[in-house]
Amino acid sequence: MDKEKRILEYIRMNPFISQQELANKIGISRSAVAGYIANLMKRGEIVGRAYVLRESSLITCIGGANLDRKARSKQKVVFHSSNPVTMTESCGGVARNVAENLGRLRCNVSLISCVGDDKEGHWVLQETKKHGVDVSQVWTFPSERTGTYTALLDLDGEMVISLADMEIYEQITPERLQDKWSYIATSQAVFLDTNIPEESIHYLVEHCRESEIPLYVDPVSSAKACKLPENLMGVEAILPNLEEAQWLAQMEVRELKDCRELCKRIRDRGVKNIVITLGEKGVFYASENEMGHLPPLKKMEVVDVTGSGDAFAAGFIYGMTNDEGIERACQLGLAAAALTLQTEKSVSPLLQPDRIYAMLEEESR
Repeated sequence: MDKEKRILEYIRMNPFISQQELANKIGISRSAVAGYIANLMKRGEIVGRAYVLRESSLITCIGGANLDRKARSKQKVVFHSSNPVTMTESCGGVARNVAENLGRLRCNVSLISCVGDDKEGHWVLQETKKHGVDVSQVWTFPSERTGTYTALLDLDGEMVISLADMEIYEQITPERLQDKWSYIATSQAVFLDTNIPEESIHYLVEHCRESEIPLYVDPVSSAKACKLPENLMGVEAILPNLEEAQWLAQMEVRELKDCRELCKRIRDRGVKNIVITLGEKGVFYASENEMGHLPPLKKMEVVDVTGSGDAFAAGFIYGMTNDEGIERACQLGLAAAALTLQTEKSVSPLLQPDRIYAMLEEESR
């Protein structure tokens, strides 16, 4: 029996079998399985199989989905006093923001998170779905409140302080993730933020490694980075800011050149690629064969920094999953971040593939 016939036979037995499982059974690579499936679909021999529709390019984002409140100060912030502000609300959460950004980049993207059975939760799901994100895997808990993130911004749009009510994410347990593993296993890539419990993070790192699914991790904060396991083998890329990277490497950086040692120490934990976001100084990246620094795109007016890191992550993942290479992926991330810096929204409504490629072309002139 040739390979295509064997693939069809396994699919008949289990319509939701993953490409990796097929590869293991037949003894070929996952990419080869994808090629055979594409040919079978073209000939019409595979029609309407849900797992096939998802597997070709699904990126699954796991983590926070909450309501963002931004208080922009009308004057210099004065601590221990009342400050006049303008308040706005938008959808937020690291994983949710990355998912929406990827949806705007025309990726096949899904979100796994949880919300409360309240108006905030319903609104977050409704708005997220509008931008091409599959929210069918999000849990809704009647007895919990949807997570909230409140940021105070100064006159320049820089964050002064933030307040996070994220207790609901304790409900994303390994047992619940196990129930969804057959869905997660169909992913081309998984993005994870560290808002979920430590044991759940360990579960995903281990299972993505075993299933050879590229895993992209945002540590979120130095306090939450401690949830990551010491062994990060199998993690495709980690995307910390400088503070988080220093915590992960247990070293202090005084100059940009110190980022080389910083990246080396983090890669020694098993991470394949590392990208350190440096704010106005751009990013520093390292892989097995490449290392370098990229400045941000030409100076633009900064309206609000909130969400720019999530946009960078989405642009980077978009580049990596399209085989652009780490340097080009970083450039796409910087372009996506630049668009987000110019809006008060956590996700830029202008984000699309043609736009970020055009920005990079203009930058190179």
